[in-house]
Amino acid sequence: MLRLTWAQPEDLIGHELRQAAQDGRDASAVAGRWRAAGGCDAPARAGASPEPATRYLRLLAEELLDELAELPCPSAEHEPTDLAGIRARCPHWPAPAAATDPDPVRLEAAWLGRAAGCLLGKPVEKLPLEAIRRLARATGNWPPTGYFTARGVPADLLAAHPWNRRSAATSLAENIDGMPEDDDLNYPLLNLLLMRRHGRAFTTADVARVWLDELPAGRTFTAERVAYRNLLAGLEPPDTARYRNPFREWIGALIRADLHGWTNPGDPAAAAEQAHRDAVLTHTANGVYAAMFAAAVIATAATGGHDVHACLASGLTVVPPASRLATAVREAMELAAAHADFDTVVDHLHARHAAGHHWVHAVPNTALIAAALTHADGDFAGSVGRAVAGGWDTDSDGATAGSVAALLAGDPAALPQHLTAPLKNRLASSVADFDGTGFDALAHLTHREATRP
Repeated sequence: MLRLTWAQPEDLIGHELRQAAQDGRDASAVAGRWRAAGGCDAPARAGASPEPATRYLRLLAEELLDELAELPCPSAEHEPTDLAGIRARCPHWPAPAAATDPDPVRLEAAWLGRAAGCLLGKPVEKLPLEAIRRLARATGNWPPTGYFTARGVPADLLAAHPWNRRSAATSLAENIDGMPEDDDLNYPLLNLLLMRRHGRAFTTADVARVWLDELPAGRTFTAERVAYRNLLAGLEPPDTARYRNPFREWIGALIRADLHGWTNPGDPAAAAEQAHRDAVLTHTANGVYAAMFAAAVIATAATGGHDVHACLASGLTVVPPASRLATAVREAMELAAAHADFDTVVDHLHARHAAGHHWVHAVPNTALIAAALTHADGDFAGSVGRAVAGGWDTDSDGATAGSVAALLAGDPAALPQHLTAPLKNRLASSVADFDGTGFDALAHLTHREATRP
């Protein structure tokens, strides 16, 4: 039986009830009706394939999702999604900056750093924090400084905590042969295509068209899968992000943000605005802010003239300061500055966020990325190792931390060879135009778009 996850109404209800709690919406009556009908209000586990719901339960789920969308949302006043509303709430929004010609060598480091950070986190994605720690310690790789390996790991530990099923065959140290396909690299490639076709003045509708032309539906997940379905059903942005989409504040928009920073070096405002046009296809509020934050951080790092702390501060200027995301990022940076042991930082972050958020939510993951970069002082190996060591969305967090830290390093030769050499300057992708492309070639293509009038 083929049953697509992230798409069925009965699977979405649990996630929407959790999102309602985060928004401050009173969903108790809806939750009561769902439970009384036999529905489960615990969010469905990713990859699970339960029996299909009855026709009645599915119809009820659709009705209740729409009722949840109509509930008053207290957080909306200080967490807008429209760009004008966001800017109005950002007292330190950066002034427009003159265009800076990016360095192709620095861009190659960024592509390579994003890939290496992603690959480091791939085999332990979805694993609980304690499992990641035990697997790494079993081979003397804690905190992680190199790729995970199964060599020397006790069989009972592997049985209890198996590697990520999709990734183990291509992401353990003993079997890496180039950069395997991953959505954390597919989306920057799609955005490179987007800019080749439409320039930096692209619209959200242009993003949608590129997706429909080039992105296999089966390689979308969570908010992106729901938005893709909504496009096929005839909805247009920004409704694609809002309609029956409980994943609208998850991490998907953040992992698409790098190109917006890479193509606007030294101009965090332009990078954030560009990221906003991309993000609102699939996300709202904090999901959008995460993308804007990352784009602004990367745009600042892309000039090579700032330390990581200035880059992170730049990212916060484009996020409403009263928002949940800005609050979480500030707290994470303060924790990282206060504790010498990063495990202590991570334990605090999990105590603060794990119970209320899915492990792919934008708020805890963006906070973890900021904490990792702060604690490592922007050092590449330290940044990606800490981002992965924090658990949650390990490959995405490693990728974004790797992009920022590699830009600060400025040169592929400055990145650790034991992390970059196994990539063999070769990237696999389901975005067909780029399958097998080298990171040096991607850097030159990115430079071309960044300097195109």
